[in-house]
Amino acid sequence: MKTNQKKAWLFLAPTIIFVTFFSIYPILRAFVMSFQSGSLINMNWTRLSNYQYIFHDPEFWRAIRNTILYALISVPVALAISIMLAWFMFSKVKHKSFFETTFFMPYVTSTIAIGIVFRYIFNGEYGLLNFLLRALHLPAPNWIDDPAMSLTTIIIFGVWTSLAFNIVILMGALRNIDPNYYTIADMYGASGTEKFWHITMPQLVPTIAFLLTMNIIAAFKIYTSVYALFNGQAGVGNSATTAVFYIYNKFQIVGTPGVAMAATVVLFIIIMFVTFLQRKMMKKIGGR
Repeated sequence: MKTNQKKAWLFLAPTIIFVTFFSIYPILRAFVMSFQSGSLINMNWTRLSNYQYIFHDPEFWRAIRNTILYALISVPVALAISIMLAWFMFSKVKHKSFFETTFFMPYVTSTIAIGIVFRYIFNGEYGLLNFLLRALHLPAPNWIDDPAMSLTTIIIFGVWTSLAFNIVILMGALRNIDPNYYTIADMYGASGTEKFWHITMPQLVPTIAFLLTMNIIAAFKIYTSVYALFNGQAGVGNSATTAVFYIYNKFQIVGTPGVAMAATVVLFIIIMFVTFLQRKMMKKIGGR
């Protein structure tokens, strides 16, 4: 037994070292730096001054508000659309593999590249989206340059980019549902809607819980989409700033790593708290 344990630890050692060096150590280092001020090569202990700064900074609270709103709106909307599209392809479409590949392509494409394309689609003057809206005699807002539309633009883009991963995972979950459930339901004359709500959805609860967790964490870490859509800025007047963009700005642009790390610690706590609540909620739903 001892020999096997030694071999097991030997095989696990590279992973443990990798996780410790690239995951655990940065978290601990960020926590320590949040109590320090100065440049990276000459940091001094300043206790809670960094936390006092961010809690009194309106820009920080705007970033947190935008991030929370983005997560609360984009995640459920994207997941609902993903479930509908996955169920439609699973039950109605014959060549599922082709459509799965098509939907998955945006996931393996650079977010920056997609963001550049969407920047032209969202353009207020010659963008494709406004062209279609004008053709339908609907209001055509300035998606990029209007501060009031910045968050809406990010949400639309976020919903679209998250569909790929969600649909592929949901399709895999749908294939694992025992087809005998649907056969028995057909024997009793169950409609498509009844089969969906009483068979499909209960079987998808674990997968939905997983996707909710992944999507919420990704939503709270949104940065690349903002950078790509607004050409390296956080929208007009920082109207599209998010928590990670605030951290990047304080660390890289302003040059206050202590403030950036304090914001990082706060964001980490928020993500952990929201993820905990979400998992508790999904456990209650799954247990019913």
